[in-house]
Amino acid sequence: MVGDPTGRTDMRTMMTKETIDYNAECFKAQISKFLDTSSDKITFVNNADWLRNLNYMDFIRDYGIHFSVNRMLTADAFRSRMERGLSFFELNYMVMQSYDFLYLFRTYGCEMQLGGNDQWSNIISGVDLVRKTEGKTVYGLTFKLLTTREGVKMGKTSKGAIWLDPDKTSPYEFFQYWRNIDDSDVSNCFKLLTEIPLEEIDRIDKLSGEELNSAKEQLAFYLTELIHSNKEAVLARNSSKALFSGMGNVEGMPCTELFESDIECGELDILNLLLKCGLVTSKGEGRRLIEQGGLVLNDKKVSDPFYMVTEEQLKNSIIFKKGKKVFHRAFKG
Repeated sequence: MVGDPTGRTDMRTMMTKETIDYNAECFKAQISKFLDTSSDKITFVNNADWLRNLNYMDFIRDYGIHFSVNRMLTADAFRSRMERGLSFFELNYMVMQSYDFLYLFRTYGCEMQLGGNDQWSNIISGVDLVRKTEGKTVYGLTFKLLTTREGVKMGKTSKGAIWLDPDKTSPYEFFQYWRNIDDSDVSNCFKLLTEIPLEEIDRIDKLSGEELNSAKEQLAFYLTELIHSNKEAVLARNSSKALFSGMGNVEGMPCTELFESDIECGELDILNLLLKCGLVTSKGEGRRLIEQGGLVLNDKKVSDPFYMVTEEQLKNSIIFKKGKKVFHRAFKG
């Protein structure tokens, strides 16, 4: 309901209550993969239960007095936005997150808040609020964010992000992302995302060529198995190898099924096919992709933006390669 300005160049898109509630349930389902939710070892709470019904006047009188605007504006999340514009709406985020910590301390005895290191200012603000209102000491623990060596957050792609949800990023695409990370990022990913001993990671850091590619495959398999399953990891790895060997099963590859209604007179033009597969967002983008030599169909580069794909080709299944890393299969059902 109130967006976190951290890491943003502009205000976050407003979401409806229904969308927010749906997202919360999705987060709960994802976390359940890693934490035992079948017993009383973990308690899920939703801050909507105590934030949505707050009386704003009472809230500001009771807690607003504990926040220095001058100090808030020294936080990176706010300072970086001052030139482009920071709304009073967003300024409330730190106050809300701080109150969350106070509420959880009072209600559940929560004494530690965890988060990425971009949340440091918000967490410390909560620590201060508990100290000022309750006279108690609580703690914050932050984690290093996953970034490239240039300091850019990993996970950002032309599509937006790498998702844990298989409906947003398929297990195959997830595997391919980690299999194709930059050589300079391999060591850092192993350190942050696996339990492999540091001595082994130091050895991996010295690898190059095929040995380094093998390490990337190891990383991709480990993470795909962790997030999805061993079955999906094996399928993604086999599909990945099949692409480069020209043989084998490509069942795990993202695919689009076409129907009789999609095809006219036994053919389908390449630009419309790219749109149906979600590989481009417009015909203009598809045309530029082809003109720049970035599209391969069944191992042959497509150079004609008016190329027609036949129904017979689609019955046999075709494989697109967009750029160096994006693969997609299309077939007629």
